Amino acid sequence: MSYSFFSLAREALRGHVGWRPAWRDAEPQPRYDAVVVGGGGHGLATAYYLASEHGMTSIAVLEKAWIGSGNAGRNTTIIRSNYLLPGNEGFYELSMKLWEGLEQRLNYNTMVSQRGVLNLFHSDAQRDAFARRGNAMRLHGVDAELLDAVQVRARHPYLDFDDARFPIRGGLLQRRGGTARHDAVVWGYARGADARGVDIVQNCEVTGIDVANGRVRGVRTTRGDIAAAKVALACAGNSSRVAALAGLRLPIESHVLQAFVSEGVKPLIDGVITFGAGHFYISQSDKGGLVFGGDIDGYNSYAQRGSLPVVEDVMQSGMAVLPMLGRLRVLRQWGGIMDMSMDGSPIIDASPVAGLYVNAGWCYGGFKATPASGWCFAHLIARDAPHPVAAAYRLDRFARGALLDERGAGAQPNLH
Repeated sequence: MSYSFFSLAREALRGHVGWRPAWRDAEPQPRYDAVVVGGGGHGLATAYYLASEHGMTSIAVLEKAWIGSGNAGRNTTIIRSNYLLPGNEGFYELSMKLWEGLEQRLNYNTMVSQRGVLNLFHSDAQRDAFARRGNAMRLHGVDAELLDAVQVRARHPYLDFDDARFPIRGGLLQRRGGTARHDAVVWGYARGADARGVDIVQNCEVTGIDVANGRVRGVRTTRGDIAAAKVALACAGNSSRVAALAGLRLPIESHVLQAFVSEGVKPLIDGVITFGAGHFYISQSDKGGLVFGGDIDGYNSYAQRGSLPVVEDVMQSGMAVLPMLGRLRVLRQWGGIMDMSMDGSPIIDASPVAGLYVNAGWCYGGFKATPASGWCFAHLIARDAPHPVAAAYRLDRFARGALLDERGAGAQPNLH
C-alpha cells in the first residue's frame, strides 16, 4: 500500500479498516543468500539497499528482541555532517544527502527536520578550531557558517551569553543539520525492505556463527540454524560479543550513553544546540519535550542504564548554557550501548573470515550515519569491495597505524 493524502482520506472514510501491517513478522527460512544480524537502523538500511540497489532478495534480518529496541530507539535523533577529516566528511555528507530524500524514497514519514545544528564556542582558540572545521566542510561542498555572538543571540536569545566561566562568543552553524524520528526511520526501512522480499525475523537471537575452513556457512539462533553464504554484523554495542562467536576480537569497547527528555513545554528551541565547554547537546521534540545528552559513562558495560555522576555532569553542562532548564522536570532517561572504537571513527569492512562482514565502532555517530551506513555496507556485501566514501573505515587500520582520529583524543575510547 502506498501512503498518500488520498489513501489517508479513503481509509478515514472507511473507518480505517483497510490498513495493512507495514511489514511481515516473518518465520526464519533454513537458507538465505545473506543474513544481517541486528534489526536496528543500520541493519534494516543494509537489507533495504541490498534489495533495492543490488537486486538481492534472499535476505533475512535477525533481531534478538524487536526491531529498533537497541540504539536505534535510544538516541537523541540528531543528524548532521559537520565533520573535519576527509575520511569522515564525505561519508556523513552522503548520509545527509540520503536523509534529504529518504521520506520520498521510502514513502514513509521519517520526520526529517532540517532545523539546523549550532555548535557554540566560548573562547578565541575554540573559535579558530571551529573556523578550521567550517572551512574544511566548505572545501568538501558542505554548508557551514561561522556566527558571532550577535548572530547567535538573534537565533537563540534565551541562552546565557554572559556566564562568567563560559561566555558565548559565537558558533558554527550547519543549517542542513537537524533531527529525524528514530523509530520512524526503523519502521520506514523495515517497510521498504519487506516490500522487496526481505524477511524480518524478530525474537531471534544469534547464539553461534558457523565457520568452516575460514569461511562462514551460516548462523545458529534461538529459532534454529540458518545457512548463509554471507553474514553481516550490525549489532552496535553488542558487536564484540557477536563477533566473538566467530573467533574475532574487535578493536572496540562498549560503554553506556545516557539521554534524557524533559516535560513538554511550548516551542522553545528551534534547532539543535551543543555546548562548547562541555559535552552537552539539546533539541526539542515534536511533543514539546527537551531532548538532551552528554558524555558516555566511563566504564565498560552491556547494560542499558547509566550512572548518577554522568547525570550530574549533563545537568551541570545544560544549566551553564540554559539556566532555565533548572525549572523543568526530567520525565524519562535511558541508556544505549555504544561501541567505541580506538580512534573514534567507525568500521565497515570484511572480516578475516570469508563471507563475514563487520559494521561497528560508531561511537556517538551511529544514528546520523544510518542511511550511508546501510548504503556502504550493502555495497561491500554485494560487491566484496568497499564503497569509495567508506574506504577509510578499514578494520586493519588499527594494525597499520592509519587511524582516523576525528576528535583528536588519540587511541583512547574512553575519551571518545
